Amino acid sequence: MLKEAFHFIYPWRTYQERFLKDFKSHASDDHLHVVAPPGSGKTVLGLEMMRRVNEKTLVLAPTITIRNQWEQRMFECFVSEEDCTIPLSRNIKEPAHITFATYQSLHAFSKNEMEGDMDRLVAFFAEAGIKHIVLDEAHHLKNEWWKPLFALKKLEGTLTALTATPPYDSEQREIAKYFQLCGPIDIEISVPELVKEGNLCAHQDYIYFSEPDEAQIQYILKYRVKSKGFIDSLVENENFGTFVLKHTLYTLTDGLLDPIYEKPDFYVAILVYLQARGHEIPKEKIEVLGVDTEKAQLPLFNQEWVERLLQLILVTDRELFLEDEEMLLDVEKQLRRVGAFDNKRVNFKGERQLYKSLAQSPNKLKSICEIINFESQGMGEDLRAVILTDYVRKEFLESVNDDLADINKLGVVPIFHHLRHSLAQVVERSHGINKLEKLAVLTGTLVIVHKHLEREIVKVLSNDDYTITPLDGTDFIIVKTKERAKSIIVSVITQLFTDGHIQILVGTAALLGEGWDAPAINTLVLGSYVSSFVMSNQMRGRAIRVQSGNPDKVASIWHLACIDPTIDDGGEDVAKLVKRFDAFCGVSLENDPFIENGADRFALPTTTINKETINEKMLQLAANRSHIKERWNKAIGTGKLLVRELKFDFSPSSKKKEAETHKVYYKDAVKYSFMQLGAVITMTIPEIIINNVGSYFSKGMLFFIYATIGSIVLALAPKTYKAIVKYIKFGRIDKQVYKMGQVVLKSLREQLLITTQLQQMKLGVEYLPNGEIACFLTGATAKEEILFVTCLQELLEPVDNARYMIEQSGWFQEKFGLANYYSVPSIFTTNKKDASLFYRYWKIFVSDEARLTFTRTRDGRKQLLKARFHYLNTENGLKTKTSAIWR
Repeated sequence: MLKEAFHFIYPWRTYQERFLKDFKSHASDDHLHVVAPPGSGKTVLGLEMMRRVNEKTLVLAPTITIRNQWEQRMFECFVSEEDCTIPLSRNIKEPAHITFATYQSLHAFSKNEMEGDMDRLVAFFAEAGIKHIVLDEAHHLKNEWWKPLFALKKLEGTLTALTATPPYDSEQREIAKYFQLCGPIDIEISVPELVKEGNLCAHQDYIYFSEPDEAQIQYILKYRVKSKGFIDSLVENENFGTFVLKHTLYTLTDGLLDPIYEKPDFYVAILVYLQARGHEIPKEKIEVLGVDTEKAQLPLFNQEWVERLLQLILVTDRELFLEDEEMLLDVEKQLRRVGAFDNKRVNFKGERQLYKSLAQSPNKLKSICEIINFESQGMGEDLRAVILTDYVRKEFLESVNDDLADINKLGVVPIFHHLRHSLAQVVERSHGINKLEKLAVLTGTLVIVHKHLEREIVKVLSNDDYTITPLDGTDFIIVKTKERAKSIIVSVITQLFTDGHIQILVGTAALLGEGWDAPAINTLVLGSYVSSFVMSNQMRGRAIRVQSGNPDKVASIWHLACIDPTIDDGGEDVAKLVKRFDAFCGVSLENDPFIENGADRFALPTTTINKETINEKMLQLAANRSHIKERWNKAIGTGKLLVRELKFDFSPSSKKKEAETHKVYYKDAVKYSFMQLGAVITMTIPEIIINNVGSYFSKGMLFFIYATIGSIVLALAPKTYKAIVKYIKFGRIDKQVYKMGQVVLKSLREQLLITTQLQQMKLGVEYLPNGEIACFLTGATAKEEILFVTCLQELLEPVDNARYMIEQSGWFQEKFGLANYYSVPSIFTTNKKDASLFYRYWKIFVSDEARLTFTRTRDGRKQLLKARFHYLNTENGLKTKTSAIWR
């Protein structure tokens, strides 16, 4: 019925056409899952999928506004309201051929009308003939909504999910639940495609760093000292030491192998703790780990091992130690005083204490002022800046004449006050240019504008809808509206912002972060620290929309981070920010432009972060907006699609700074032999000859030759040895990775998990300028690319709790104790047949000197423990991460 009832009346965009071309393939598993940024036409694509599925449909949206947009888009793009013959409904209790509803209404219907009976719910919609469920903005799903949605999956038919950002930063259990409901991603419409099509504007992300004030630094140092003090006291704690020494896993090791293999980290933590106390660990206790006791070394007792030891003792198995409760309670109290025990979790990272302290650093207020002053000077009257944060902080509203140092929490009102003071100073210096009048606040509960805008507001609002109160000591007014006029005041402020009466708008992420439409934004400052991937992406989406009549729009998005000066990599606030960039892609800052997600495109230092140097560089780059548009155009020209790839580094802590792309290990063995030979000959040998020429020749020419060769060997030995050991262990790693990629690809192809023809696909492995290696698959569908990368990542990451495992070792590897262990990807571990298929391809492409082990037997558990302990003793362990790059 739907196929005949309406058709799309406009030409399809390239990326939409690409998805629709393979529609039948995407729909073959009864799931359609589309990921696309705001402004990409997800709703229109959803309506076309609805038309092609051609069944009775229930569309679920997170809000009434978004629900109504579906109907509006249908009448705008597919069929006129007058000509529409399709029965429509907005009442979930009375389904029609197309029913538009909200998640809340479904939840209420299942709870109230169906009395929580999910079988009745399914029967109701089955009787109504619903065979197509559409989940819009599926990342919005709340806990109470899961149950009825999973119940609806039992209906015969298709489930379509549309989202801007899957909830990748949720707990693993939540992510798994999301994909179980929505199915694997069929297509991810990328930002570069939208920029290329002209649906999004050119834009650039920048990071502006600050440092904590003296009080915060002292707080951090105090926390570090307390943490170290606790660990030292735990090692010296005689009662706790006796308790661990008497633990059954240690005293009855041979009789409790199965529990040890189930909790290997805890068992190792016991050994590590007792070693730290000075106990000599018997060889038989270490042999349980399946390792050579002559070569194996237990790691040092640090925060990580304290967490593994105490988490199980104080939380998981606490009830087993009731007779020691008094002693354990004392340890718990000490942990709490440190701040390393919260919500039944032992955690020394100080996420709650340190991260909250850094994330809310008052010095970020100073950063915001510096950014706005910079952008104001550069953009002049064209500036349209929005600063988004999490809290309003009304308690600072009357702090008009207080010292700014006392307004020291990140929030809308503190930002407003700091900007008010900062902009007032600019007015004094500029003698006339008054950005202060262009400052405003817009939240769900607070609206502040300059008094000269009162006349604009009263034009729209009726007298009964608002009150205006002067903000004492300033030229600003507070506008309070009644509930019925709240949407009107948002529209008024938005229009004033678009027209330039307001140029700097401070608001909350809750109100303006999602759904707010103001294409005029060209500068966005993200002062939010509680935002998820989803919210971060939605907030950026406000700024990168194209603006009608402004084809040259370029947007700058500023991210704030406070450096922890006690840690080389910048600490938790920087780490959280870096993680945030996984949610979206952009163009690189410098050198040859490329488009990629993640933080690698910023080329941030991996050790000490110098605030002044990086901030100055960011400001210099941000000053030339037209250059950003050029970089986007150039980068887009280098590729066609966003390709998923796996990046990894076998020695991340010793990364080379030079942009080299050589084949690392096998060349290193030769390189050190020849390059250093030259160095030895030109530098070392002359010195040896000069200093010892007399004694050498007095003992004969043969002795002189032997002595020279010996000197060369001694000089070359250390680095040559390291290069040879790496080569023995990994071989030529680009070729090894290519072979492993072939194993994954051929195994998936034989299982028909990848159906694209082999001749259409290309497996690529390349060295990146920063020394990392990337492996990727092109020519496949988006779903197949993601599956390939996921399997390869599972294979290459350190073994954790693999069901099947491959041990790869040759004679040299055995001799040097350098056996490598690989987890068979989980998709091949359901049964032995699938695991054997993967193993067969491993022997074909990698090596037949490999063993497949099922780890759920006692011997298999022992091998698994051996593999895990192997990685504990591997220096500079392999680091992997998925990435999306425009190719």
